[in-house]
Amino acid sequence: MSELLIVLLAGAAAGVLNAIGGGGKFVALPALVAVGLPPVTANASSTIALVPGAVVSASVYRRELTPVGGASTTALTTISMAGSGVGAGLMLALPAASFEAAVPWLLAFATLLLAFGRRLSGALSTALGRPVGMSARAVLIGQFFLGIYGGYFGGAVGIMMLAVWSVGLGLDAAVSNPMRVTQLAAIYLSATVLLLITSDALGSPLVLATMLVGAAAGGFGGAHLARRLPAWLLRGALLTTAAITTVLYFLRS
Repeated sequence: MSELLIVLLAGAAAGVLNAIGGGGKFVALPALVAVGLPPVTANASSTIALVPGAVVSASVYRRELTPVGGASTTALTTISMAGSGVGAGLMLALPAASFEAAVPWLLAFATLLLAFGRRLSGALSTALGRPVGMSARAVLIGQFFLGIYGGYFGGAVGIMMLAVWSVGLGLDAAVSNPMRVTQLAAIYLSATVLLLITSDALGSPLVLATMLVGAAAGGFGGAHLARRLPAWLLRGALLTTAAITTVLYFLRS
């Protein structure tokens, strides 16, 4: 199998995963390293390459967005982009090795929250005698830090978003998926602006373009597939993707 075909298929798989449950970067990043890109360049290139898939998926979901707490979609997207810009700057300035060691544990925690977050939120509401919910300010602050993580490393940031919204607001993962995809597109897009200027991702234009095409096709197909899945099945897909991604990150580390 040629290197470009590997990159194309990896891009398509990453686009589908990001549209349905997240974790697409786990496929894209190793594929780019496997065809010879240095790890830092591959990290930057995978972020850039996944932008079209995320944007296409977000456009498919544009009529199905539901608010996250009291934060407007515009405010949430602006904060995601701001945090991502900071994270992309940190990725270029700081070594990622020590941070990568913590990622599997962050994902394990996020997966547990995704699985039990709504029950935990309901139990806390019952115990306190009032609804538990993050304020609009708390949602935006949390999203800013998620944006930083997304711009810096990005692996499974969408899973972490769903986990925070689940436990902090009691939001259903299936209902929140369109907003997750939209914020993922904002994070990748913001980071890409800086990475195109400062990284050497454009040093392998054919590889980058091939993954771009694959990710766009995968993002389009994956979003249409996710829209047709019953809510219970989409929830299961999201949780399964989170669990598998967590295990894979542990194995890689």
